[in-house]
Amino acid sequence: MSLRFERVAVIGVGLIGGSLALAGRRAGLFGEVVGVGRNAANLEDARDRGIADRTTSDLAEMGPVDLAVIAVPVRTTAAIARDLAAHLQPGTLVTDVGSVKQWVVDAAVAELPAGCPFVGAHPIAGSEQTGARAARANLFEDSVCVVTPVDSTPPAARDAIVELWQRVGARVREMTPAEHDRALAWTSHLGHVLSYALARSLGAAAGERRDERDPGDVLALSGPSLRELTRLAGGSGPMWRDIFLTNDRALLATIDSFAAALDELRSAIDRGDAAAIDTFLDLGLATRRRIEDPS
Repeated sequence: MSLRFERVAVIGVGLIGGSLALAGRRAGLFGEVVGVGRNAANLEDARDRGIADRTTSDLAEMGPVDLAVIAVPVRTTAAIARDLAAHLQPGTLVTDVGSVKQWVVDAAVAELPAGCPFVGAHPIAGSEQTGARAARANLFEDSVCVVTPVDSTPPAARDAIVELWQRVGARVREMTPAEHDRALAWTSHLGHVLSYALARSLGAAAGERRDERDPGDVLALSGPSLRELTRLAGGSGPMWRDIFLTNDRALLATIDSFAAALDELRSAIDRGDAAAIDTFLDLGLATRRRIEDPS
């Protein structure tokens, strides 16, 4: 029988949750979609855009569902799972879309009833835009989605979530929650740290008048490269705060490694060591090419 969830609750109808609702509808995977959230204007957008058939701010009004998708800032997952547990029927499948997996999986498994399996998932897709207005049905096409089953995950639940993401266009990779978090600390979380830190330091520099020869606002000289480097700092602050705090150990290790590389370059510049700078830049370029063409 083809996979289909007749009634789906999307808890947090923002960019990712809303896009999954649209993609699931388009693929014939979802019947009725109930959007759950706290922002009345965003819920209205979700209804207007056909993301949800109906919306509510109260999980008690959700009704029985076959699938519940938790799409909220990760530190909210435990409280959502705790509240959700009282309103689930046996056999309801629960999943999430968070960028941190160990903390989320541990919290959800601890709070949900035994008859409602949880399968962690993280679609590596999106943008700095937020809210239901940013959602689009093709967001996950040709993206990667990491699925993180654990020893207690029923095979049928794992298979359903894998098929769900495949049917909306993603290439699925299975990892343990810890493996996922170590990898994402490098490939996503550190990049956001750097973008926010650059924007923060630029904000301080923009308010300085260093001397009368350079009285202007440095931001007046910004171009495409600066806009691209700080683009990630335009994302959801609460979402990234929670990611930083729940993947703290892995993220701190990547920050330390980056700081060492920055110190290496700083030292070479301070010494006037052109050869060391060339080597540093060549190594960076080689990695950039591997990112562009991983084959």
